[in-house]
Amino acid sequence: MAAEKRDFDEFLNKFNNHRNLMVEELHKVIIGQDDVIEQIFAAIFTNGHCLLEGVPGLAKTLIVSTIAQILDVKFKRIQFTPDLMPSDITGTNVLEEHEDGGREFRFVEGPVFTNILLADEINRTPPKTQAALLQSMQEREVSVGRETFDLPEPFFVIATQNPIEQEGTYPLPEAQLDRFMFNVKVDYPSLDEEEAILAATTKGVKPDVRKVLSAKSITYLQRQISMIEATPLIINYVARLVRGTRPSDPSAPKFVKELVDWGAGPRAGQFLITGGKAIAAMDGRPAVTLDDIRRVAVPVLRHRLSCNFQAQAEGVDSVGIVGRLLEAIPEPTVAKYE
Repeated sequence: MAAEKRDFDEFLNKFNNHRNLMVEELHKVIIGQDDVIEQIFAAIFTNGHCLLEGVPGLAKTLIVSTIAQILDVKFKRIQFTPDLMPSDITGTNVLEEHEDGGREFRFVEGPVFTNILLADEINRTPPKTQAALLQSMQEREVSVGRETFDLPEPFFVIATQNPIEQEGTYPLPEAQLDRFMFNVKVDYPSLDEEEAILAATTKGVKPDVRKVLSAKSITYLQRQISMIEATPLIINYVARLVRGTRPSDPSAPKFVKELVDWGAGPRAGQFLITGGKAIAAMDGRPAVTLDDIRRVAVPVLRHRLSCNFQAQAEGVDSVGIVGRLLEAIPEPTVAKYE
């Protein structure tokens, strides 16, 4: 056991050296947005997908493209537009003629066949096209006609979207939203950060970034991080927290029954635990704590709660409800698990 602990501690040290290098390279281009970067890294290291939401001009696309530059992986970008078709994402069968006069269908891969897929402004295309990503995000495969094709490993979708209230946007279907591990809010920079952005981006100098991790290294890190311990106490807390979001559950607080139409499913609990493991690894710890779960609660749950008209009338959103839930759900009794 001592040797295993020593080996795992050594892994955590190497992992954080890589993570720190990634942050260092990323900050050559991106100023601030530390919480956003941490959440994207947490998704990458646990094989999850991210949805970045914010008004135009906050460097959402630049963050993703720069992350792709520091990772030695395939990267493709799809600009989602109202006329985009599902086959523009997944690929299609084309009829090919041979020199001997024969013909056969050949599958031409779409941009989804990559390691990192940037779905830029994903909510500017209708739900029919948005749904083309459902199978690839869940099963990591694409079915066209009678054939099914595996996607490369690792595979991440990092999507950006403008606020739903903006003109020309389509809300993502609930099934698609649930595929995203995190819904990350990209906010305006602070005054100091904005001054630094203006100074750095008006010099006409483009910084060079180095590649830090290969695709093989990422899959190795994912396997190791999945071994971080989540005790029965953590699992109990996560289960009660997720069940507390459902107005039909007897254990749900009164304000949830009054303000929420429907809550999160079991996938939210899975993402809370795996997200907690990533946070623990990035902090150099071999086990998940309750604070780790709280740190990922908002990005995991904010897009899985449907607020009703009463919540809207009271000016309450899903983030506010998650905050109240974290206060309302008591910590598990440690003695029960000793």
